Amino acid sequence: MSRSLAARHVTMISMGGIIGAGVFVGSSAAIAAVGPAIVLSYVIAGVLILLVMRMLAEMATALPNVRSFTEFARAGLGPAAGFVVGWLYWYFWIITVAVEAIAGAGLLHLWIALPTWLLGVGLIVIMTGVNLMSARSFGEFEFWFASIKVAAILIFIALALAYASGLLAPHVATWGNLVSHGGFMPHGGLAVLAGVTTVFFSLTGAEITTVAAAESRDPARALTRMTTSMITRIVIFYVGSIFLIVAVVPWDSIVPGQSPFTAALLAMRCSWAGAAMSLVILTAVLSCLNSAFYVTSRVLFTLAENNDAPQWMVKLNARRVPARSVLAGTVAGLIGILAAISSPGGVFAFLVNSAGALILFVYLLTAMAQIRLRRRIDARTLQLRMWWFPWGSYAAIAGMLAVLLAMALTRSLASQFYVSLTTLAVALPAYALTAYRRSRRLLSEGTS
Repeated sequence: MSRSLAARHVTMISMGGIIGAGVFVGSSAAIAAVGPAIVLSYVIAGVLILLVMRMLAEMATALPNVRSFTEFARAGLGPAAGFVVGWLYWYFWIITVAVEAIAGAGLLHLWIALPTWLLGVGLIVIMTGVNLMSARSFGEFEFWFASIKVAAILIFIALALAYASGLLAPHVATWGNLVSHGGFMPHGGLAVLAGVTTVFFSLTGAEITTVAAAESRDPARALTRMTTSMITRIVIFYVGSIFLIVAVVPWDSIVPGQSPFTAALLAMRCSWAGAAMSLVILTAVLSCLNSAFYVTSRVLFTLAENNDAPQWMVKLNARRVPARSVLAGTVAGLIGILAAISSPGGVFAFLVNSAGALILFVYLLTAMAQIRLRRRIDARTLQLRMWWFPWGSYAAIAGMLAVLLAMALTRSLASQFYVSLTTLAVALPAYALTAYRRSRRLLSEGTS
């Protein structure tokens, strides 16, 4: 809360936000389900994320005093939307804390002969310490984590492009992989649209930048630079790398759950690929875990400021960090690990499914808030504007509704959609109960 993040921190946080374990590992399932045309799924999902980020940047520059992007829903749609969006977003990232800690522990277990649950607890304790120090310590760790991820993808793109072009292997023709195994769209156009649902969640996390920018030295400049460069990052890091993977390796040889980057590097006869990618994936997991702690603490702090969470969460420590909100995330993350140990196919699976579509609900409400806010503000006073308003905003909302519909109609994702819908349904009466208790308390204080 001390505006200690430098421009380089915000830049790398924005890069790291869209480069997670989803691209290094999760992309394998999408490639296997769609084929080479998965590139089009990434383009569609990238455009949606880009539109959402532009809306966030407009609101962040128009309302510089808003600490968390979840509060734009409150500013545009009222306290109920602020409550629902804040708690849904906090819950989404708390689940992420547990999931990433377990994933990181699994990777560390390859090198350290300790129980997986103990390694997971250790990772949570370490990241708690990092986030308790200061916002700058979070930014510094994320800067180096993101730098490693960016460097790894750029090196991969250079190697894969050289290989596919015949510079590393003159007698190997690889571009034919794009069409020679059932065609570019082996499962048809509908599979491309269904693939957007899986790809979309790999791209989430970019909105963390708007949270971090509030603690930077020049929020408006940081957000302007971030949104103008986001399209280049999506094209290079996602579309470019996935396109080269399906060019180097036949898409039907990709095994879901295994890194397609490793498969491509092994196809290029890079014997070091397995160990190198394990380290890169571990870095991506730790980066996401670090970001999850940061985001949950700031969102919970903001909820407490608006009387939507216990007031004792508002207190800052000597380094101006909401320490109690950080520790609340620690406790929730540890509970998630215990749930995963005791019931990996029951309680923990339910928790993960319940967070599946929440980020889309959050984005939808935020987009609606942007439209309401824009109509109240003189556009001439805005430092940064949403593209093609209002049609760009409407297009983003329509795209996200289409993704939700595709989730509901996709057998493997339908359970996540309906369980997430149940979570949203729980949040609404929770607000009603909170508002009722607050009004009763204010009434009693007034009469006394």
